[in-house]
Amino acid sequence: MGISFLPVMEYLARRAFLAAGLCSQTATLPCEAGGTRTIHYWAPPGEPRLPPLLLVHGFGPMATWQWRRQVVPFSRRYHVVVPDLLCFGGSSPCPSSPPPSESAQAAALAALLDALPGLVKTTRVTVVGTSYGGFVAYALARAAGPGRVGPVVISNSDLLKTVEDDRALLQRAGGELASTADLLMPLDSRTARRLMELTFYRRQVTAMLPDFLIGEIVQKLFIDKREDKIELMKAVTVGTDEFQVIPLEQDVLLIWGDHDQIFPLDKAFAVKRCLGENVRLEIFKETGHVPQMEDPNRFNEVVFDFLLASLKSPNQHDQY
Repeated sequence: MGISFLPVMEYLARRAFLAAGLCSQTATLPCEAGGTRTIHYWAPPGEPRLPPLLLVHGFGPMATWQWRRQVVPFSRRYHVVVPDLLCFGGSSPCPSSPPPSESAQAAALAALLDALPGLVKTTRVTVVGTSYGGFVAYALARAAGPGRVGPVVISNSDLLKTVEDDRALLQRAGGELASTADLLMPLDSRTARRLMELTFYRRQVTAMLPDFLIGEIVQKLFIDKREDKIELMKAVTVGTDEFQVIPLEQDVLLIWGDHDQIFPLDKAFAVKRCLGENVRLEIFKETGHVPQMEDPNRFNEVVFDFLLASLKSPNQHDQY
């Protein structure tokens, strides 16, 4: 079978985070209903000397893989914090609590920010979220308000997702799977390969991966905490009356890959209309569901440009 590819990817991801000055840390935080929750995160040690920036991952690979190409350039200008959401990586919800919704994930991140050294409650945080992490980023920005959360970047995240959208996704996946959980948490190489084809625009990379390596990816990425993550999908409130999308007071940047097959491009325009006037939409050509991975240089440039423009916006307070 040859040498495993996954340890190499893990090494490269961790090395990027360490090169950015981030270290692995864990916070134990109280729950509202009693008990504690654990949040694992990466951040520089000590109090911030730069404006804080929160990177919120989506489903799929661990946060270190999803943000590997962002942490070094972003850390030159920001105090970067990269948490594992509840039920992912080293983070766990309160044992007695129901599976966390997007609002519960956002509340956990708000509690983490309040607990970090030097991040007093008057410190404004820039938030960047991708896919499911975009749901959480929106919920956090809305709940915390512009006094706590500054500019918001939401990448390839359909805040208006419906049951009909889920059915359409299953049809694009071949029409053989019973639920989106079967697609997003695959148990076999064939389904995992199809998920990768839907996620990435450059399919030739996926086509070159042998079945044994796809099998390793399934074991590493989708077996860990599988039941918890399936329950997490059931707890998603996007598309229900609990998750009404209204305009944010903050400046918002929407990023979307023009070949996204998880959340197709037409949803980007619908989301933009719902979020109001303070929204800028950037469409990435020849890119799928994860532009921060497929076109990282442009992703980073567009985010930096947006954040610089936001500093000059009358809609924003002082950043730090």
